[in-house]
Amino acid sequence: MPDQPEEQQDKQKSDIRVQVAGAKGPDVGKGVARLGRQTFERLGLSEGEVVEIVGKRTTAALALPPYPEDEESDLIRLDGLQRANADAGIGDHVQLRRAEMRAARKITIAPAQPNMRLMGSGDALRRTLFQRPVVTGDVISTSVYRRGGTRATDPNPLPEDILRTLLQQTTFGLQEVRLRVVNTNPRGVVQVVQETEIELLPEYEEATERRSADVTYEDIGGQGNTVEQVREMIELPLKHPELFQRLGIDPPKGVLLHGPPGTGKTLIARAVANEADAQFFHIAGPEIMGRFHGESEQRLRDVFQQAAEQAPSIVFIDEIDSIAPKREEATGEVERRIVAQLLTLMDGLEPRQNVVVIGATNRPNALDEALRRPGRFDREIVIGVPDTTGRREILGIHTRGMPLDDDVDLDEIARVTYGFVGADLSALAREAAIETLRRHLPSIDLDRDEIPPEVLELLIVCRQDFLSAQKRVQPSAVREIMIQVPDVGWSDIGGLEDAQRLLREGVELPLKHPDAFRRLGIRPAKGFLLYGPPGTGKTLIAKAVARESEANFIAAKSSDLLSKWYGESEQQVSRLFARARQVAPTVIFIDEIDSLAPQRGGGMMGEPAVTERVVNTILAEMDGLEELNGIVVIGATNRPMLLDPALTRPGRFDEMVYIPVPERSGRLRILEIHTKDMPLADDVDLDVMAAQTHGYTGADLEDLVRRAGLQALRENLDIAQVPMRFFEAALKETRASVTPEVEKEYEEIAEQLKRESPRGPKRIGFMSPAELEAFAQR
Repeated sequence: MPDQPEEQQDKQKSDIRVQVAGAKGPDVGKGVARLGRQTFERLGLSEGEVVEIVGKRTTAALALPPYPEDEESDLIRLDGLQRANADAGIGDHVQLRRAEMRAARKITIAPAQPNMRLMGSGDALRRTLFQRPVVTGDVISTSVYRRGGTRATDPNPLPEDILRTLLQQTTFGLQEVRLRVVNTNPRGVVQVVQETEIELLPEYEEATERRSADVTYEDIGGQGNTVEQVREMIELPLKHPELFQRLGIDPPKGVLLHGPPGTGKTLIARAVANEADAQFFHIAGPEIMGRFHGESEQRLRDVFQQAAEQAPSIVFIDEIDSIAPKREEATGEVERRIVAQLLTLMDGLEPRQNVVVIGATNRPNALDEALRRPGRFDREIVIGVPDTTGRREILGIHTRGMPLDDDVDLDEIARVTYGFVGADLSALAREAAIETLRRHLPSIDLDRDEIPPEVLELLIVCRQDFLSAQKRVQPSAVREIMIQVPDVGWSDIGGLEDAQRLLREGVELPLKHPDAFRRLGIRPAKGFLLYGPPGTGKTLIAKAVARESEANFIAAKSSDLLSKWYGESEQQVSRLFARARQVAPTVIFIDEIDSLAPQRGGGMMGEPAVTERVVNTILAEMDGLEELNGIVVIGATNRPMLLDPALTRPGRFDEMVYIPVPERSGRLRILEIHTKDMPLADDVDLDVMAAQTHGYTGADLEDLVRRAGLQALRENLDIAQVPMRFFEAALKETRASVTPEVEKEYEEIAEQLKRESPRGPKRIGFMSPAELEAFAQR
């Protein structure tokens, strides 16, 4: 390069080439880039300095240290906005150089999203963008970190000096607003300083010369490897079809996304279209239906023709089951013709014309079988319900531009939002913000044309707002079945140490540490049968194990599952297990299971035998062809001898846990739990009460405490403490619900169940009439 100036040659020598990777949650919208240590050294950069990024476009970012796993790599981690600004996707390579920074004298900014107007002065925006590098044409975000900075638990927090420059809480920080830099003076990479004049253009300006960044991969949380699967099936063929040509294979024509509603199927399709810089054609079922013969098929052909002309393109068919149902079950001729037309169009797609069809449905089994074969929908990807880690990612996305108070712990919210999908968590964040607004509404003058910035800065979302919002938002993935958020922990259970140990080892350990079981090559227990006298805490211990395992808790009753219609009961049981699989890890609790699954063969001739068919369905679901991964079934009964023998074999109910009447130490612990919120007088001795309540179950002791409180209120409504005499009076009104004879019978049953193998004690069918009558009376 002899004819180039010496300065330009040195500049080109200093350029280095690195590969683009996606950013992590805390960095999204901050205008930062994470670089490897070697990259810092080769560029001569220090942390917090500005690096110029050259892809198809040029942009700039603040250089930050790498994540621990990227220390020695040649990667640059950019969020979706930065990748769009550089016009480079994940896996592409960009050039880096040290930026020649100049202070901006003036920048012009307009909204980058429709239905939004900028009004007033740019002074507040200057505080938000202070020290941030910008280039003409960039889209920037005003999202900020939480009030008070990052938490100590945040991974890779920003350095303190950079944090101080970025954390300028302003009225723009009350939500994530995306703005476009229309012009800068001077040109090139400039940095916003205190003297920078910011001009606001009120109207939205759409940039047609570059790809959109309204939805990126960083806007999708809780899907783990699902996004990677979608990328390799869709983005790679659209961006680099030559790879498939070199291998001599045809790229995939279609991908079917299926999962519960609200998990992000449409969002993933839009993100892939934006990241792959492809045209996006959206088809909704009712839109293509016409009233004239052949009109629906013509509309479908037009969409595919436009997609082929504007390739690379993605045709997204939402709720595809509504326009392509099984032809033998379709009620109308129009649906059959549309299915046939769709099959023809997908077969007619040229292998290398860069058109990919994405279908989305939450009822994959309702689709016509001819669509679900290679050459049409080549792969089916499950978009599942997020786990605790996934819910934390999604909450981080939806609170990205939300001013959060210091007492908001997103990890805590993620742990208690069992069964929530992405749409539910979005609604939760919105409801929490509305709750904040509701609290401050009396102090806001709505008659004014513009609300002062100092009033807006008071709108801070706190922990109580999220707790209030959680009462109004229900998990949509399991709305048809009852799902609970258990509020009972191990500390709320008195006694039952052996039962607690068995359930912690059998339920909590496999759900929290599945890798340990895979390493040893053993399977976790599928089911636990809790049996014992009434009131000993069987339901309570099931709730506790669900909460401590951080699993969803589905409580099923026989009244919910049994139906008078033929075949409906079995469908209800199958639906229960299908939903449990979708929201796994899940604990299914079936109370009084003996009424739902009694011993088969005991019915009279001519009876419908509903319970026998239900038993067959439960047996097939627990140990059938479809595995129970991440699902534990807990049954409770006080009549274990009535259960069908096939249920109590290993592989179904692996463990039979006896819940006995509590001993003295257990009764003392139960009394302490039930009196923890009761103001007790100094003469109250719970140890004495525990000694006097032999044979009392947990339910009996709770009733004892309740009656003592009622006795005190009966005497004096304003009483401050409950003395011992009220407990003694309550003791005379109550009695032990389990007599010594009944307790002895249950202990004998427990010994018999341990002794006889395999799970084969003397059952109802093998009892004499006298034994059967005695057992029924007990």
